[in-house]
Amino acid sequence: MKFTRPLLVPRVSAAAVCRLGAVAALLALAACTTTVKQSSGPVQPVSGPATLSLKGELHVAEAALESGNVDLATTIYMQIVQANPDSVPGLTGLGDTLYVQGDYTRANVYYNKALSIDPNALPAMTGNARVAIRQRRLDDAIAGYWRVLAKAPNDPMAAAGLGTALDMQGHHDEAQAILRNALRENPGDPRLETNLGLSLVLGGKPREGVNVLLDVTRFPAAPAEARQNLAMAYGMLGNNEAAEKILDADLPKKSTQDNLRYYAMQRVRLAEVQGNPSVTGRASLATQKKVQ
Repeated sequence: MKFTRPLLVPRVSAAAVCRLGAVAALLALAACTTTVKQSSGPVQPVSGPATLSLKGELHVAEAALESGNVDLATTIYMQIVQANPDSVPGLTGLGDTLYVQGDYTRANVYYNKALSIDPNALPAMTGNARVAIRQRRLDDAIAGYWRVLAKAPNDPMAAAGLGTALDMQGHHDEAQAILRNALRENPGDPRLETNLGLSLVLGGKPREGVNVLLDVTRFPAAPAEARQNLAMAYGMLGNNEAAEKILDADLPKKSTQDNLRYYAMQRVRLAEVQGNPSVTGRASLATQKKVQ
C-alpha cells in the first residue's frame, strides 16, 4: 500500500512530563526507544579488517547496538569508518550510537555524511527524521518521514515516526490514519500499536486507546512505554485503580502519585474540551480522594 500525503526505545514521571511539555515529552519517547547499557571499563577492539569481513563487522556492531551495548557498538563502527571512510552503513551506525546517547547534533552530522555519499540511504534518512523529532523540528521530521515512505511505503519505523510527529503537532486524526494504514501492512507491530494507542488517548479517545494497548501489553516482549501509555489511558478514563496497579509495578510510589495527579488534570481538560463539566467534577473529586 502506498501512502498519499495529506494536504496539510528512560521513563519520566508525570511531574517531569509537565515541566517538559506533556504531549511533546510523551511523544518524543514514543518516537524511538533504545536500551542503553554503558560498560564500566575500557572497550578493546573486537577485530581488525584482516580477521573479520566488513559485512561481519557491521553485523556484530548492529547486534551490539540492538542489545544496548553502546560502547562496543561505537568501537566497532569507529573501526569500520576509519578503515572505510565512505561506508554508508558504518557512518549511519555511528550516528545511531550518538543518537541513543542523546548527542543528536553529532548524530545528524554522520547521517548527513552518509546521505552525501548515498542520497537514497533509507536508514540515514530515518535517522535524520528521528533527530528532527528530538529537536522539535516537526515540519522537518514530517517531510523526512514522507521521503522515506515514498521509497519504502510499508516501512513501520517511518510510519511510527510520522505518526508521532503529527501527534506532536496536534493532528491526531491524521496520525491515527497513518498508523492504521501501516498496521494493515505490518499487523501486530508493537511499535505501531503502542503509538496508535497513545495517539488515541491524546486525541480524546482513551477507551479506544485502552483496547489497543491491552493487545500490546499482553505480550512479554511489548515495549516498556506501552505499559505507561496503558496506565495513562486508564487514568484518562478515571480508572485509577488499574492505572495505579500498572504504575506501581514500574515506578516509585511518589512517581505513581505524580502520574495519577497528572492524569486527573488531563481528564479535567478533556472534559472541558468535550463540554461535559459534570464529568470534570466527578473525575476531579475521585482522583483527589484517591491520591490523598
